[in-house]
Amino acid sequence: SVLSRYENQITILSDYLEEFPETDEPVWVLGRQHHLNTDKSKLLLDISARLWFTYRRKFSPIGGTGPSSDAGWGCMLRCGQMMLAQALICRHLGRDWQWEKHKKQPEEYHRILRCFLDRKDCCYSIHQMAQMGVGEGKSIGEWFGPNTVAQVLKKLALFDEWNSLAVYVSMDNTVVIEDIKKMCWSPPQSSSAAHSSAHLHRSALGRNKNTAGFCTGWKPLLLIIPLRLGINHINPVYIDAFKECFKMPQSLGALGGKPNNAYYFIGFLGNELIYLDPHTTQSFVDSEENGTVDDQSFHCQQAPQRMKIMNLDPSVALGFFCKEECDFDNWCSLVQKEILKQQSLRMFELVQKHPPHWPPFVPPTKPEVTTTGAELIESTDKLFELEEEFEILSV
Repeated sequence: SVLSRYENQITILSDYLEEFPETDEPVWVLGRQHHLNTDKSKLLLDISARLWFTYRRKFSPIGGTGPSSDAGWGCMLRCGQMMLAQALICRHLGRDWQWEKHKKQPEEYHRILRCFLDRKDCCYSIHQMAQMGVGEGKSIGEWFGPNTVAQVLKKLALFDEWNSLAVYVSMDNTVVIEDIKKMCWSPPQSSSAAHSSAHLHRSALGRNKNTAGFCTGWKPLLLIIPLRLGINHINPVYIDAFKECFKMPQSLGALGGKPNNAYYFIGFLGNELIYLDPHTTQSFVDSEENGTVDDQSFHCQQAPQRMKIMNLDPSVALGFFCKEECDFDNWCSLVQKEILKQQSLRMFELVQKHPPHWPPFVPPTKPEVTTTGAELIESTDKLFELEEEFEILSV
């Protein structure tokens, strides 16, 4: 506990700036513009409405015998949870939904929050993420990088039928429009898969089952783009394009920080990034009998922290959410106009067609399993094997 308290107090004074300065420059937060001189309170309300996930202690041991706290190793997993939670908020409540302390919230809000509680039967819990990370070569209790947490979220989303997200993680700094549209317009599951899902519904990740998961139509897109924006330090040539991403209405921010020290970046002011910090250890919170969650500890109610953009580690992952196809088409237009207009180094590429030298794109599907919670992670071995074959072909 002494080490935990010490860790929570560690700051690097040259990196972190306490108060917002007096400035006419706009503040951008996840696609929304704020002006400090006229609507600082709205800015702070907007930031506090984001779900804030931090280290927790005293939850049930991961895997039955593993750690009962993620202090010291779970910060990138918590940041991944925050990015995904923002996507779910946009999906069910809209980007302009606001949280107010002690105000009754809609059922969808509590249902979203329950997806992330620190229990093995919650679909995006620290338990499920840590155990799914084993398939990515990460031992339970080992620190994740931005790309690893993106791969974990992609796999866990296959079992989440309530939200029915299509999660696309770009490869080789390239976003392929054709592949994304193929994945988001993929047909509903077969009857055999649906029968399998009925069994899974009674297990850990199937608790969010909803018939909407079987409907045809565009599946809401969570797009994650892992990038390396330099070798040892961020290359200044990428800064303007990186900041431009936070202005897009589809923005979910970015995962990154420093080696072994992750933050969830949600916006910027000038050349300073605004972020939510998971490095606070709080006690485990469970849902009430009526399904609501005491949510006071899931919202950061203090002034947000900031760091100079040049102090950012070059390994990051951008996130975007496109609820409808028109949102994705708009995002593509913005990328062409604002990101790819630079003829020098580009942060990433956006191409229409699947590169011919890549293996064929097959939209990911959930393995047909009839297992229950504790055995669920083992059931994804087939999924890992398929991805390993894909990686070999890519090489």
